Amino acid sequence: MSKTRRIAVCGVLAGLAFGLSYLEMLLPSPGIVGAKLGLANLAVLVALYLFSWREAAAVSGVRILLSWLLFGSFTGLIYSLAGGIVSLTIMALLKKIDLFSAVGVSVAGGVGHNLGQILAALAILGTGVLGYLPLLIVLGAVSGGIIGVVAAIIIKALRKVGKS
Repeated sequence: MSKTRRIAVCGVLAGLAFGLSYLEMLLPSPGIVGAKLGLANLAVLVALYLFSWREAAAVSGVRILLSWLLFGSFTGLIYSLAGGIVSLTIMALLKKIDLFSAVGVSVAGGVGHNLGQILAALAILGTGVLGYLPLLIVLGAVSGGIIGVVAAIIIKALRKVGKS
């Protein structure tokens, strides 16, 4: 794939990630502070599998910055960055060792995102947030699984289109 096409696809994925973040913001909260489905991770995972961790990081970074600039707070930026960095690091490492499917990588990314956010909350708020950890791990695994299944379907379809 040409460099120009890669940049264009990454731009589309970043826009998709941003749009999914906005959509998720409009959805009702599941009743747990900070808990979300992680819809934007769909675009990040697709970028990771179609390209590399660099492009996935660019998609994630653009989404985080745009979301912060348009609807966020500085504290929200810290939580998003912490979750995004931990999640992408875990996903990139697991993809590189090639032992897990996109679904498994996404599950680990969902859990990693919540771990990153808990680490940020520990630094900001102290140990009182640790009670959320077990629930957030379960929610991260479930939402990561759902996102991973959808991403695997999209990745397969895009690879097929790319070959034609």
